[in-house]
Amino acid sequence: MHQKQPPAKIAALVAGGGELWARLGATRSATKALKSRARAGILFILADLRQCRSPFVPLFLGLLRRPLLSFLLSVRAREVQSTHRPESFRGSPLIEVDSLIDRLDLEKIFGRRAALHVDLGCGDGSFFCALAQRIPGKNFLGIERLLGRIRSATRKAASLPNVRLLRMESSYAVRYLLPAESVETFYLLFPDPWPKRRHWRRRIATRDFLCAISQALAENGRLLIATDHVDYFKRITETARGNPNLAIIEPADVDRPLTKFERKFRAQSIPIHWLELRKVSPVR
Repeated sequence: MHQKQPPAKIAALVAGGGELWARLGATRSATKALKSRARAGILFILADLRQCRSPFVPLFLGLLRRPLLSFLLSVRAREVQSTHRPESFRGSPLIEVDSLIDRLDLEKIFGRRAALHVDLGCGDGSFFCALAQRIPGKNFLGIERLLGRIRSATRKAASLPNVRLLRMESSYAVRYLLPAESVETFYLLFPDPWPKRRHWRRRIATRDFLCAISQALAENGRLLIATDHVDYFKRITETARGNPNLAIIEPADVDRPLTKFERKFRAQSIPIHWLELRKVSPVR
């Protein structure tokens, strides 16, 4: 005989009309509460759906009648009040976000002004921590949403003064948290290709994403992309060609540290496809 499962929990933050409203509760009650917010006009919702397997989730995300940003944040509901940081991370390189709608104060976060490199989906931090050691004069920000990976990256970055970490969905951080023209180089190395057609909408490298990248890049800033998936590579290239603020250039032959996936693919003789985009001023 199956035991009755407790109701799924979600954490939602809703911004609209100058209001920042938080809700933590069962899926049914949160869905009911959001109906009125949807009618009033909502800018975005952040939801922790990792533990939520309820069929009401699609309904919850479909309630809104205007464009919004919804994304998965792998944060336990009880951690929302501590700004996505468990107490064990206090005092670590992990950034404590005071606001989900204000731009990051990078000079305050790093304690200095320096060119910023951002690793999107930094994983366990092996790549960008090794790179940060090679280039101590630059600031490095690793963005990762998965708790296990961010813990590993935090341990690796503990002794590196030029490294900070942010536990967040990369697309959201680029679009809403990074200041305009603040990034010298973005790294998007081996993003999930979501090979099944029905999952393509989950791919990170969309037109809107590249638009947000171009806004966050400084003049002549670069985005370096690597993937082993040839179809995804072609689609990213096609999307990039449609952005007048980004130019496709020959990837620089630079001695960079290898990522875990790069080592794996090289060992298996799997071809790796590289794409480098540089910010340019559109021709008028």
